[in-house]
Formats: sequence, C-alpha cells, structure tokens
Amino acid sequence: MISSTERFEAAAKDPQGDWVLRLYTVGATPAAQRAISNLRQLCEQELQGRYTLEVIDLREHPGLAEQEQIIALPTLIKALPAPVARVVGDLSNREKVLVGLDLQPRAR
Repeated sequence: MISSTERFEAAAKDPQGDWVLRLYTVGATPAAQRAISNLRQLCEQELQGRYTLEVIDLREHPGLAEQEQIIALPTLIKALPAPVARVVGDLSNREKVLVGLDLQPRAR
C-alpha cells in the first residue's frame, strides 16, 4: 500500500501529474459536509482521475492546525501542483474555488 507521503512525493516529481488537495474540517458540521460535497463534485468535473483528496478532521489530528497555520474551517489546501493555495469556507462559490486553485484565471 502506498502512503500519502509517497503519493505526494511522486506527484511533486511530475508537474503534469496529480493534484494533491487536503480539506481540513472539524467534525461532521453542516459546513464541513457542504465543503466535502462541493469539492468532490468540482474535482470530478475539473480534475477527473488526476487528483488525490484527503479530508482531515482536526479533532483527530489537532497538531496539524498549527503546523498548517489553519485559522478558519473548513480550509482547503492545494499542496500540488505548485504554488500552494488555500480556500476557506464551504466551497459553494465555484468561481472563487476555481480561481483559488488556479483552475481559472482571476477576473480583471
């Protein structure tokens, strides 16, 4: 079985490869459930077959909040491809999420 660290390292070596996304939540709150649903739908439409999604409950891994500098939840971190990006909230604003993940250019 391949660990998430090994998947991350493999993706980092391939700039055209998989996207690595981490969604940080705390419990099964309505906002967390919406964020998970919205993100899964967006990933299937925009990144089908090219992404790894990790949903991390900070109640189970509280040290990650400080390590990842998370100050609001839910928080999505795009670890790969570079540059690292963050989007906060339930991810219901599709355009904001696409821009935040660099899947769509910013409006001028």
